[in-house]
Amino acid sequence: MKTTLSALALAVAGATGALADGQTHYVAVHVNQNDPAVMNMALNNVANINAFYESQGDEVVVEVVAYGPGLNMLIPDKSPVADRISVMSLELDNLSFAACGNTHRKMSEKAGSNIALMDEASVVPSGVVRLIELQEQGYAYVRP
Repeated sequence: MKTTLSALALAVAGATGALADGQTHYVAVHVNQNDPAVMNMALNNVANINAFYESQGDEVVVEVVAYGPGLNMLIPDKSPVADRISVMSLELDNLSFAACGNTHRKMSEKAGSNIALMDEASVVPSGVVRLIELQEQGYAYVRP
């Protein structure tokens, strides 16, 4: 009898889980190339991921991590996707942008002054380490 009740409890839990609110997915998007096509593909991936999960009744949290030459994506005067980033950031509360502090520091030293980043970007100590941390937290990894 105990086995039957346990099986029934699992079946009920499974059925109610299907009726519960959608789940939340976590995605890290990696950009390390100074290539407008790659940057646009990354943003297209973000838009497509968001639209898909929204249509399923699920939520998604997306963090775009830029380092190396890809940091140009987050530099206002150099970014070929600055306008898209601004618009998407306003439309998607679940989207964030992480700028590699190591790359930013090296670029600023080379330029002889602090290079401004887009307001949408937050600086992390290391882009590579940030990607590792996100994956350790269960984020899916996407590299366009």
